[in-house]
Amino acid sequence: MDITRILPEECLCLIISLTSPVDACRSAMVSHALRSVADCDAVWEKFLPSDYKSIISGSSSSSSLLSLGKKDLYFYLCSYPILFQNGTMSFQLEKESGKKCYVLGARALTIIWGDTPSYWTWTSLQQSRFDEVAELRIVWWLEVKGKIDSKILSPNTNYVAYLVFKLNKRYARGFSRRNVTLQFIVNEVVSKVWNVSLEQEDNPQHVRARGDGWMEVEIGEFFNECGDDGTVEFSLMEVNGYTKRGLILEGIELRPKNFAK
Repeated sequence: MDITRILPEECLCLIISLTSPVDACRSAMVSHALRSVADCDAVWEKFLPSDYKSIISGSSSSSSLLSLGKKDLYFYLCSYPILFQNGTMSFQLEKESGKKCYVLGARALTIIWGDTPSYWTWTSLQQSRFDEVAELRIVWWLEVKGKIDSKILSPNTNYVAYLVFKLNKRYARGFSRRNVTLQFIVNEVVSKVWNVSLEQEDNPQHVRARGDGWMEVEIGEFFNECGDDGTVEFSLMEVNGYTKRGLILEGIELRPKNFAK
């Protein structure tokens, strides 16, 4: 039975839009008639975040992206992070669910002495999505903080925050067999504090290589229920007074749990 001959197109669009991007793609494979409905803008508009236009409008490629069909735009945002907030943050979608993923670049973080060239330098790396990353030259007091409003995250979603970094193996110092402290605060309540080595050789269980040439370590996880006016804060600290150098910071990523990079 061909349901495209029984139900009007508007009803089919509504039904498919209440499923998921994966189900919409499956529906498009059923028949040519159903494909035109499953691929239409009315369906894929529902899979995009409600604030996608305001996010995209802050990027340098806003006009070309907003001219795409909604399905093409959805899969573009799944495959290619876009920069916004003057290039200090990136935005992407998780392909199966359409959940939001963000990276706060190093320029969006508060780095103690980050603007003192004798302590930190700002440089560009081919592997980075951002124009600049922060490289630690030498400090005795290491402190990095970040913050994001929970209302811009996807509601009813388990998120995990990761520190995205590298160690410059040529002259990294102060991290081997020594821990840093990672702290995770949700709505001004400390959710997690733990000590961890950033050296993968010391800590292969928690420090892992990503597919984009960087390393990551989990800071903490939380459930973003309704996306209310709360905040999520993160910090990296090591203040025991010994010399540290060679840490390269890409930023802090928040992505839905079980979405691997």
